[in-house]
Amino acid sequence: MPRRQPASKRLGTAARWPLGVALTSWRYLWRTTPVDRKELAGALPQDEPPALPGGVALDEVQLPEDGAGPLVHRLYRTRIQGAQISPERLMELLQEDLDLVAPSEFVSFQRLGGDAGRMAVGDEYVVRMPGPWDGPVRVVALSPTSFRLVTLDGHLEAGQIEFRASPAHRALDFAIESWARSGDRLSDLLYTHLRMSKEVQLHMWTSVLERVVEITRGEMAGGIVVTTRRVDSDQDEPADGPRGPGGRLARRALARLEGRPLNFDPDPGIERAPENGWHVDDLTEPLPHEPSGPPEEGGSWEVARELMLSYQVADPALVRATYRPDAAMAGRDMLLTVRYMGLRFRVGVRVGEVYDEEREVEGRPARVFGWDYSTLEGHFEQGRIHYEAWKWLDTGDVEFRLHAFSRVADSGPPILRLGYLLVGRRHQLAFYRQACKRMRRLTEAELESRRNAAYLSRAAEASEDHAGATA
Repeated sequence: MPRRQPASKRLGTAARWPLGVALTSWRYLWRTTPVDRKELAGALPQDEPPALPGGVALDEVQLPEDGAGPLVHRLYRTRIQGAQISPERLMELLQEDLDLVAPSEFVSFQRLGGDAGRMAVGDEYVVRMPGPWDGPVRVVALSPTSFRLVTLDGHLEAGQIEFRASPAHRALDFAIESWARSGDRLSDLLYTHLRMSKEVQLHMWTSVLERVVEITRGEMAGGIVVTTRRVDSDQDEPADGPRGPGGRLARRALARLEGRPLNFDPDPGIERAPENGWHVDDLTEPLPHEPSGPPEEGGSWEVARELMLSYQVADPALVRATYRPDAAMAGRDMLLTVRYMGLRFRVGVRVGEVYDEEREVEGRPARVFGWDYSTLEGHFEQGRIHYEAWKWLDTGDVEFRLHAFSRVADSGPPILRLGYLLVGRRHQLAFYRQACKRMRRLTEAELESRRNAAYLSRAAEASEDHAGATA
């Protein structure tokens, strides 16, 4: 079967488009399934797609490096209570007829040639959609409880997607995980900037999950969770170059920070006895718990530490940092691009102390990692922020802490200082609260991603064993 339909079939597909769009839009607007959407900042290499297995044909494959725009790592998952079939039986049904779960008014999965029957590595499918958006894919990995597809030339995306089922306590978990960039600049415009394709894709895959629940004759527990980790293209820059928002202006501004003095007297007495307009703020956010004792390898405290080292604390929609990752962290200059109401302001800060130590607080032992940065001349604020990850060794409680002291700067651009006086304090406190919540969400998402990576590794081994048994 050709990847592109004959003209007569394309006309028939297009004829269904108005009705399909209307019905899909109606269902989207009146969807009753709860969908929890988490959009977080991603990072390389942990959000890269799995390596393609050896022996897989790579002709016409669209890999993420062939695409455009940010790399999007997305996980759709749901838990099914009371499923009447096993994960293996569910996957067997899908591998025999993937169209079982397609929302028929909108999309269908059609197999191209090959032998009828169960899916095999190397099989190709086309995701048929009204209009010019057919998406060819190829099966690259297979196991009794999972299969993975890679996109081919002409697909709207460039990357991989995996479907998997797994047993849970008195339940069945089903997940769809993808790693992809837009296939070209037009697709990136529709997906990243106009968000049209993004909402269509969300509706399609959540509809697939609903149909999976129907096939199992079980009930969805807790709705659908969609976790998105976005890796912007500027993170692909060489490790020895500046990292952060691209552009020569930002990099030149970063270079000009070298040797620039602080815009305040760093007397520690300010924090102990604030006066003359100084604000002191302390916030604490609980993170996922660990067993008591030293930080667990790959656990909550270590994940939070890694996120802090790569400055994942700030929401990139509000604040993004340009810096040289090859420079020592202590003493590193950072150019912060602050976004507010469509405007962008570039200000400089310098990292001060970086510490990783055990402390005893009121008779309780704690492991603390932290670092701080201080404002430089030209910033509309004066002050310092400390970011810290704490683990209480006696109970295993893990916390993210933010400590800051600040006030409006007495020098720098008058318009920025006036803006800070009018609305700055309110937005500053909102940023602090958001940073704490963001660290919790990021830590939870990274722990989940690592569990998924471990599952993928086990699934890959099972796939190899399965392939060897059927050879």
